Amino acid sequence: MIDSTKTLCPYCGVGCGLEALPPAQAGKATNRDKQGTPIWQVRGDRDHPSSQGMVCVKGATIAESLHKDRLQFPMMRESLDEPFRRVSWDEALDRVANQIQTVRSTQGADAVCMYGSGQLQTEDYYIAQKLIKGCLGTNNFDANSRLCMSSAVSGYIQSFGADGPPCCYDDLDETDCAFIAGSNLAECHPILFNRLRKHHKQDRTVKLVVIDPRCTATAEVADLHLAIKPGTDIDLFNGIAHLLLKWGKVDAAFIDEHTAHFSDLAVVIQHYSPDIVAHRCGISEEDLETAAKYWGDSKRVLSMWSMGLNQSSEGTAKVRALINLHLMTAQIGRPGAGPFSLTGQPNAMGGREAGGLSHLLPGYRLVNNPAHRAEVEQFWRLEPGAISATPGLTCWEMITGLEREEVGVLWVAATNPAVSMPDIERTKAALKRSPFTVYQDAYYPTETAAYAHVLLPAAQWSEKSGVMVNSERRVTLCPKFRSPPGQARADWAIFAEVGRRLGFTKEFAFNNAAEVYREFAQLTHGRPCDQSGISHVRLRAEGPLQWPLSGKTEDMPSELKAEGTRAKGARIEVEKLQEKKPAIQPAAITPQPSKRLYTDLRFHTPDGRARFAAYHSRGLAEPPDEGYPYVLTTGRLYGHWHTMTRTGRIEKIMKMHPNPFLEIHPRDAAAIGVKNDEWVEVRSRRGFVRLPVLVTKAIAPGTLFVPMHWGALWASHAEANALTHPACCPDSKQPELKACAVQVVPIDSKVASQKSELLSDDALMPLLSIRI
Repeated sequence: MIDSTKTLCPYCGVGCGLEALPPAQAGKATNRDKQGTPIWQVRGDRDHPSSQGMVCVKGATIAESLHKDRLQFPMMRESLDEPFRRVSWDEALDRVANQIQTVRSTQGADAVCMYGSGQLQTEDYYIAQKLIKGCLGTNNFDANSRLCMSSAVSGYIQSFGADGPPCCYDDLDETDCAFIAGSNLAECHPILFNRLRKHHKQDRTVKLVVIDPRCTATAEVADLHLAIKPGTDIDLFNGIAHLLLKWGKVDAAFIDEHTAHFSDLAVVIQHYSPDIVAHRCGISEEDLETAAKYWGDSKRVLSMWSMGLNQSSEGTAKVRALINLHLMTAQIGRPGAGPFSLTGQPNAMGGREAGGLSHLLPGYRLVNNPAHRAEVEQFWRLEPGAISATPGLTCWEMITGLEREEVGVLWVAATNPAVSMPDIERTKAALKRSPFTVYQDAYYPTETAAYAHVLLPAAQWSEKSGVMVNSERRVTLCPKFRSPPGQARADWAIFAEVGRRLGFTKEFAFNNAAEVYREFAQLTHGRPCDQSGISHVRLRAEGPLQWPLSGKTEDMPSELKAEGTRAKGARIEVEKLQEKKPAIQPAAITPQPSKRLYTDLRFHTPDGRARFAAYHSRGLAEPPDEGYPYVLTTGRLYGHWHTMTRTGRIEKIMKMHPNPFLEIHPRDAAAIGVKNDEWVEVRSRRGFVRLPVLVTKAIAPGTLFVPMHWGALWASHAEANALTHPACCPDSKQPELKACAVQVVPIDSKVASQKSELLSDDALMPLLSIRI
């Protein structure tokens, strides 16, 4: 019998369990690609509690991309107009370490930046934080979660005192009213949608409300679809709050005993009467009142949101305005209820727990909190004050830092900013100015590789062991089950080796990922995201586990027990971790607590009360005007993932979604003078794209939609982020990628087929001179 490996899908934050089976022996293989390469078989893991055996097309086809266009060896060049040359790991890592040392001594530690990804495993994230924030003394580590989920992070922290979704996937089966705001669940988190839809169909008393300018596959099955104008989410939530208060549909006892600042909200929502809100949102008063009635009459309201709220210059305010509704009606801390942020990437949650944004430290700690800095310094055995008190640069601030020549080293790992950042023309110009860029990835070529001086080959999912954490706080071990190609290495191992070459040998004396996770887990002891009761050993024996899950200090190995008795933990000596000491066994762990947070209605604020927030709506950062009369929004398609680094190499998915397009309402298409499949040029104040149109009533008049996936390697003049702007939320620093003002002009098909200048032949030549 062929042994299978249980693991986790490396795409979205649903975190579906997968079972990987090796290809049959030579001569008997039935699963091969066109070149005859045997392919691992992947199917849903029926034992995984999050997905229960379900899998979408991305997860089902993941193995088809593992061997295609891989970066297998370190590569270097002196300047961007030269071809890459293959080098040894020693030469590449020495170059990286020497450049970091030079920049530290000449420009200071804050001239060193690292930009990571929710594709990284927790062990990768943790070692990067220890290197950048601890040993190098700069907080300039940010991740593409800044573009994805940082508004949810700041919203949870400000409302509840700590990050972390309070809900679990079982709530999908127990809610009687689901509010989906700014999320096309059916395409972006399809397994969760399938589960919710099953519950919705089985019990017709369950209400489903979808808030989206587009009539997506999610909205099509809703009991109520609110096609609000982009940027009016706060108006809508304040309008619902106004009606709930007017109708007496609030829980006064809960508000009095468990919350603070409700009076501030009560003053603000007086200004959001149904007539005003309906006019601003572009919906009827009747639909607004129906939404409020559904919420007020339901015993278990579950709200879910994603990029539609987060990617906004009001992102934190939108999240908190939605949370306000839960606090008004005590819809939190019990089955089927609560505000549920749906994470975008497979380990964006793990990254948040490990401190993987420029204002965070491991264990849900904050850079600007002196006690938090001291706890981490003590744990890592650093000198007091070694961790900077200043939050680091966000990913966009790294771009502007390159423009000002304040960044001397930019290290990019497992992400593709030459496609995914806002205002992509400006981003590319800044990347060209970088004096030294390290690009660490599994695939080659990618758009960002064109701007790198050093390429480091990274092992990806299936080729390294580590954990990932999904949207319901469930930790899953992803074991290595195949060898990486060529000389590719695990990301954490690359970070650690550079650390050792910089002189931090004791700090990075890890032999494997299990040791890395054990150290990280102990740093979470006593914190809201406590994982001190979780280990690779336990995950391998018991399967996925949810945090918080604390270890019993009396049964821990002696060095861990000592840590547990200190105020918030101090550093576990790495040398001791290397000794042959017994691992934490399942018997040493306390029973798993509630799978939901805040069941005791105590929050992580100083007084234990949740905080209401009172916001007036400010609208879009770039509203439409006479010159740019349309609002463009962007998003995912069902089959593709982010910048297509994987999915663009999978034949089935490319057949499913072969080309980019522009969705436009028939009224707008007629005004512009275009029909289906005819070409237009969409222009913003920053750039343009050329796309065929898809005329559809599924989008509101005045709003356009472009999928976010296509970069310059996959299509000509089709980058959605050529149009978007970097204006961001003041709290979360998350850019408003979901809305910008554009104009649309019909063009001839001959003009549309002109070669893209975004990545010209001259720029491509050094990139493609060596195909690995």
